[in-house]
Amino acid sequence: MENFNILSYNLGMKKFIITIFFAALSALCTTYAQEQTKTEEFDASSQEARVLYAQNEIDQALKVLQTKGEAYRSAEDWLLIGNILQDKDKLDEAIFMYKKAIEKDPKYYKAHYNLGYIYLAQEKPNMALDEFKKSVKYKDDFAYGYYNMGCAYLKLKQYRNARYNFFRAMDAKGDEPMIYYNLAYTFKKLNKEKQAQEYLDLYNKLMERQ
Repeated sequence: MENFNILSYNLGMKKFIITIFFAALSALCTTYAQEQTKTEEFDASSQEARVLYAQNEIDQALKVLQTKGEAYRSAEDWLLIGNILQDKDKLDEAIFMYKKAIEKDPKYYKAHYNLGYIYLAQEKPNMALDEFKKSVKYKDDFAYGYYNMGCAYLKLKQYRNARYNFFRAMDAKGDEPMIYYNLAYTFKKLNKEKQAQEYLDLYNKLMERQ
């Protein structure tokens, strides 16, 4: 057992209108109705893009989202565009899209997580940690945030911090085998062979059930 694993879990799918107030009430109502219709159309296109993405029609999903003006894109839209670009290995562009999602909603934990995931894969564990910490700040029972925070600490050789976060991940999602595998790895690095073997045995049992 020589390696730990980053958990491959891409969040998302697999990823006011300011009205001018007119003096006349009738004009206001007309403007609001027009804007409401436009918003409903954009919501429909977002849903269509999500369905296409779930069906692995990622190019079509991207085209649908590109028809929406940037001002009308939700944080979820930006996240999905980022997911598509990440699927295409266009990581710099994906990072940009995740940051746009965060601009739209600074507390959007999924965007923080996906941004951290790319940083971790790029061997930037400190930057990844910053994003994973935000993901669990805004969703404190988010197992994957704790898990990959543990992986980042492993890369930094901060094994006690890694152990703590793997336990937090286990509390939130006790049926994920890789949590146990990486706990075994962490205990091994801490020279605790007995605990390492215990968690490796638990990992093997969970894998047998899958």
